Amino acid sequence: MVETAENFDVVIIGGGPGGYAAALYGAAAGLQVAMVEMEKVGGTCLHRGCIPAKELLETASVVRHVGDAEKFGVKVGPSELDFGVTMARKQQVVDQLFKGLTGLVKSRKITVFEGTGTLGADKKVTVTSSDGQTSEITGTDVILASGSVPRTIPGFEVDGTTVLTSDEVFQLDHLPARVAVIGGGAIGCEFASMMADLGSQVTVLEVLPQVLPGVDKDVVPTVLKAFKNRGIEVRTGVKVEGHEPGSDGGTTVRFGDGETVEVDAVIVSVGRRPLSDNLGLDGTGVKVDERGYIAVDEWCRTGEDGVWAVGDVVATPGLAHVGFAEAILVIKQILGEPAVPVDYSRVAWCIYCHPEVAFAGYSEEAAKEAGFDVVTSKHRWMGNSRALIVGETDGIVKVIAEKQADGTGGRVLGVHMAGPWVTEQLGQGYLAVNWEATVDEIAAFIQPHPSLSENFGETVMTLTGRGLHG
Repeated sequence: MVETAENFDVVIIGGGPGGYAAALYGAAAGLQVAMVEMEKVGGTCLHRGCIPAKELLETASVVRHVGDAEKFGVKVGPSELDFGVTMARKQQVVDQLFKGLTGLVKSRKITVFEGTGTLGADKKVTVTSSDGQTSEITGTDVILASGSVPRTIPGFEVDGTTVLTSDEVFQLDHLPARVAVIGGGAIGCEFASMMADLGSQVTVLEVLPQVLPGVDKDVVPTVLKAFKNRGIEVRTGVKVEGHEPGSDGGTTVRFGDGETVEVDAVIVSVGRRPLSDNLGLDGTGVKVDERGYIAVDEWCRTGEDGVWAVGDVVATPGLAHVGFAEAILVIKQILGEPAVPVDYSRVAWCIYCHPEVAFAGYSEEAAKEAGFDVVTSKHRWMGNSRALIVGETDGIVKVIAEKQADGTGGRVLGVHMAGPWVTEQLGQGYLAVNWEATVDEIAAFIQPHPSLSENFGETVMTLTGRGLHG
């Protein structure tokens, strides 16, 4: 049975960060908005990604702090992780945020259709519910924001028990004693760091010669050193060949040149693929490339007039905040307001392993490849008073700037950090890169003392030719 079509100003397929941001921003401007979501509003980020991952990483942080308590003169007995309580708290955080988001959606009078949305000609969206019922809606504009799902690799069929992706990790009922993480990117390093701190023996297997691709060459070694000190084995330049389940419920992973590692669980963390194969698109001008990404221009316009695409379904950085930015860009255009395309080369990247990693703009290598003559400055945390006070001195702050004729720095091209709470500190570095600030301008900022943010100020000041402590 097909219900009579309803018409809206904007119809959005997908209720993840890109989709719900477009819905909330558009509804706040008075647009009549419909959003189609096949599971729960909030998408992967809220339910199976960013939020649960960071909640478990915070539990890992608590475990580290308790373990280091005696260094501060606080004597505690042997600590023990109650994994059930850990996972319950994770779900409580997710549920609270979900409740707040759904309440906000309702208060802005956004119509939510539960089901799978497919786009046909004339911007007609068919919604198929879980029981097979269908309804049709149309929009003056349609935004495709169907998101992504974890990639898998041959030889590692996901069973939810021994072989996991990020979807299954957050449903574990116990902590695996031995874990192999396949993939050393941002997600893989977060899982490795979290699992190790909670008590697992962790091995990271990465096919590329370096973990954390895109991160500056001077930042990665500080992460690797911290990982090594916590017993995390990182193997780079190795390809996994498959695995052989054992009688005890574990499995033996084959990798490299005939090497093996016995583990209780394998976490496949090799990126995500766009979820575009269920969007229909028959009779439209929307094009999908060979990798499954929807083709868009810099304004997020597809090949069909009035149809846009945002978030993980397009080939832009797979970051929730990028989806937010793209959503706002699209709604502004729909409203006829001034808009500026997203500059993807300058977005903020945050990785929540321990130590944290955060960066914006060019790495030193990328800046040189782009033709810039650069000068750099690096400062470690050992000389920062606040870092010593909190007991977190692993890591580095590095600033890359254009080199001036006198050898000092000019415009800031990139800021790369590893260390305590750098994901919260990147703000001033991100602003510097995006506003094309010079080191002289930034050096005039007065940094609070004692603070972790002083390290960024000191690193920039050194590029003027006159630093205080370096």
